[in-house]
Amino acid sequence: MADREDPLVAFKFGLEIEGKLSGFFTNVSGIGSETEVVEQKITNPETGETLIRKIPGRLTWTEVSLKRGVTSVLDIWDWRKAVVQGKIDEARTNCSIIAYSQDNKPIARWEFMDAWPSKVVGPEMDSGSQEYMIEEVTIVHEGMERVSV
Repeated sequence: MADREDPLVAFKFGLEIEGKLSGFFTNVSGIGSETEVVEQKITNPETGETLIRKIPGRLTWTEVSLKRGVTSVLDIWDWRKAVVQGKIDEARTNCSIIAYSQDNKPIARWEFMDAWPSKVVGPEMDSGSQEYMIEEVTIVHEGMERVSV
């Protein structure tokens, strides 16, 4: 009988910037990459028939979005401030997203190269709401890799 592995269930997500845990997030989306598909017309030398060959084109890395409850910690806002002030070389850094289980054990990890925050959004505020205030950061990067924990 083949070994079976159940899918991982994540409880929370951590963001490490240059090896230091920046905080925990409740939602992460956009981890991935995409290769453009280029269609190329070719002629079959044996039949003379025109065919369309699909070949890989440009590689793009998707933007990563993280959401968390608002706290007094300003690390994300300070990181974004470097970009706003034009200090992109200072803002560009390596970072990782770590998924944690309910017992706080790392279960999955993604590493991002030359990442920087392209957008930070503060919470929607409604004095009649019972919900937590949520802030969101969008990170762009020059490459990523899923690594073992």
